[in-house]
Parts: sequence; structure tokens; C-alpha cells
Amino acid sequence: MWASLASAPAQAAPERPRSDITHEIISFFGFGPDQANNPTDPQPVIEQPKAELTPREIAPAPMAGLDAAPPHLPAVAAITTPSVETPLRRLFCVEYARMRSGLAVFGDAKTWWTRAKDLYARASRPVEEAVMVFAGSKRLKRGHVAVVTAIVSPREISVDQANWQNKGEIDHATPVLDVSAANDWSRVRVWDIPSGTFGSRVYRISGFIAKELETASRE
Repeated sequence: MWASLASAPAQAAPERPRSDITHEIISFFGFGPDQANNPTDPQPVIEQPKAELTPREIAPAPMAGLDAAPPHLPAVAAITTPSVETPLRRLFCVEYARMRSGLAVFGDAKTWWTRAKDLYARASRPVEEAVMVFAGSKRLKRGHVAVVTAIVSPREISVDQANWQNKGEIDHATPVLDVSAANDWSRVRVWDIPSGTFGSRVYRISGFIAKELETASRE
């Protein structure tokens, strides 16, 4: 009996399905043999090398409607009522007139008319954006310059100017009235902002200097 038992071949353990073994290996180690050959098993995620981005790809794509032309913005309304502005520092009439007009004229205001000869257009009558040159006087020992901002009528204009009140201020939309007998803008009266009337003094005008030759009729 013992011999028969010893001689009897050992019964092999039933073979387990290969897929079950694979799943156990995957669950324990996270991967398994021949994993790519079994489409039902979870596949490892292989990270692809990232290609270098071009500047165009790095830049954000434009949103719809934002690449259209921007809407037209209305221009800032011009100042039409006389007013006073206090700048950060005291301004003189000549430096303000240079900044506003772009004229590269230097020296006392009363010399601008002579200095501008052969450099800019000189006119005997007002031209918008031109510089009106006041001749020297008892009150204006060094003269004065102002920028013409509007032609109101044949005998009235408005100007922007600095330091007219000797406070380093900027006077906007200051009315100026032609009081010359020949209506040739050789004599004017200037609006006094504090009192709200035209001043009693009469000032001699040398003329008007314009940056562009075609914008002014020569004297």
C-alpha cells in the first residue's frame, strides 16, 4: 500500500489563469509582465517629452472680439470759459508758450518777434495755435507771449498764457480784444479773470508767430 502510494505520480496543482497572476502583480507592484500585450489590463501612462514652445505658442491666443480696432474715443473738450490753473511749479510765459506751440524761440518775450524772422511764419493777424507777441511796455518790461486757442470774431480771440497775473499760474481761454483804430491787431485789451471784465490797459502787439508756414499769411 505504501509502495503504491509512493509510486503514484503527484497530482499537479491546477494551473491558475495567467491573467489572474498578472492582475495580482500589477496590484502589488504597479506593473506586470507582457502588460502591453493584454489590452484589458491597465496601461502605464508614458509621459511624452515636451516640445519647445515657439514665442507664438507661448503668447496667449487673442480672445474673440478683442483683436478688432478699438472704439473711437471722443476728444477732450476745449476749455471755453476763462479759468486759472495752478501748476506744480511757477511758470513763465516764454517757457509755457514754447511747450504749447513747439516754437524753438528763446530770450525775453519782447524779442520773439525779431528772433522768429526767417525761422517761422510771421502774421499780422491772429492764427490758431500761433504765438501772440506783446511788445515791451511799462508794465511788461520784458514783453509777453500767449498762445492763440480760438478765433472768436474778427476783433476777439482767446488765448492760453502763463504768469499774466505774475503768480506763475496758467490762464486758460483768456479773451483778448482788438481795440486798434485800423482793426489791425496792433493794440489789444486783455480779459481780467479776477474781476470778470476787460482790463483798462491797452497793450501793443508786435504780431503772431506760427510754426507752419502754410498756416499763416505773411505780414
